[in-house]
Amino acid sequence: MDRNDVKFMKEAIRLAVKGLGRTSPNPVVGAVIVRNGRVIASGYHKKAGQNHAEIEALSMIGGKGEADDILYVTLEPCNHYGRTPPCTEAIIRSGIRNVVVGMPDPNPKVKGGGIGFLRHNGVNVVSGVLEAECRSLNEIFIKFITTGRPFVIAKSALTLDGWSAASTGHSKWITNERSRDFVHRLRDASDAIMTGVGTIISDDPSLTARPKNRRGRDPVRIIVDTHLRIPHNAKVLNHNSDAETILATGEGATPALLKDIDRPGVSMVICPIKDGRIDLNALMDILGKRSITSLLLEGGAGVMGSMIKEKLIDKFHIFKAPKILGGDDGIPMARGKGPERMDQSISLRDTAVKRFGEDILITGYPEYEPKTQGTRSRAQGKKTLDRT
Repeated sequence: MDRNDVKFMKEAIRLAVKGLGRTSPNPVVGAVIVRNGRVIASGYHKKAGQNHAEIEALSMIGGKGEADDILYVTLEPCNHYGRTPPCTEAIIRSGIRNVVVGMPDPNPKVKGGGIGFLRHNGVNVVSGVLEAECRSLNEIFIKFITTGRPFVIAKSALTLDGWSAASTGHSKWITNERSRDFVHRLRDASDAIMTGVGTIISDDPSLTARPKNRRGRDPVRIIVDTHLRIPHNAKVLNHNSDAETILATGEGATPALLKDIDRPGVSMVICPIKDGRIDLNALMDILGKRSITSLLLEGGAGVMGSMIKEKLIDKFHIFKAPKILGGDDGIPMARGKGPERMDQSISLRDTAVKRFGEDILITGYPEYEPKTQGTRSRAQGKKTLDRT
């Protein structure tokens, strides 16, 4: 792989990161234009409906480049009309004849179309530069565009001996302020946040995004409430936020209960029931049809256990705080029947470890199929330890 290609693609990735949490349901994309080994223009996709990264960069040079210029872009340029015209046509009009792409567009309806169109019109295209990094950057978009479902991130905070709360339900606070700020940044970057009605009843959280030193963007709040038990004075129903609250309730909810909850900023989705509870698989389909591409799961233990059992979680963020409850009656991270053998447990791959003061955050991607004995798990791969 060409060293300069890597260098300038890294710059495009750095720009793309600025769009995280703001471009849904579109991907995050960064672009730079290089002339004689120097970046002369750059851009990134800021918001759905606004200019794509390539157009942002081209606008800095008046839409016209030189044949020897090189356009670096983290994602295959689009070749179809959506909210904006095709980027491929703008690239061809610019006169630039060299394009380096990080990853192909995963949309099955358009995959390869942009690269093919550029090559057909005389543009030299190199693809796959830092593809793994570009795919990681757009893991949310990839899941959504290929399945129609949101990318689910599960967050949990535990004591060293594995409890998410004391036996009374008290959990404030397991982690420190720096860890909690990271969670608020996760909320700020997510389309929606989901929890069970039990958490609302016990903690009455607001489920808003309040990152330190900047204004957050509140996610849509989704409350799993099979029998519509939510208190009418709950903060999530009486909020001062632009983001709505969605109550996912069962088909047996009575008209009287539905009417009692009816108020501005609150809506309900009636979900199928499975084993006496909301069918979470069906709920994921419903949320996907509402263009919710990313979902942050913040418990409680019942919903967490059900989401794990149904294999609906794509990524885990698990905090471990240096605290010990020292009993056997706390509230676990997840409830429900687990496997009978340790080799049937869920392994995490591509794990990363990060410190927030004395707290430790473990991030990883679940592998739901158990490994056969003697097979090396990919979870033994990338491991890092960082301090912030």
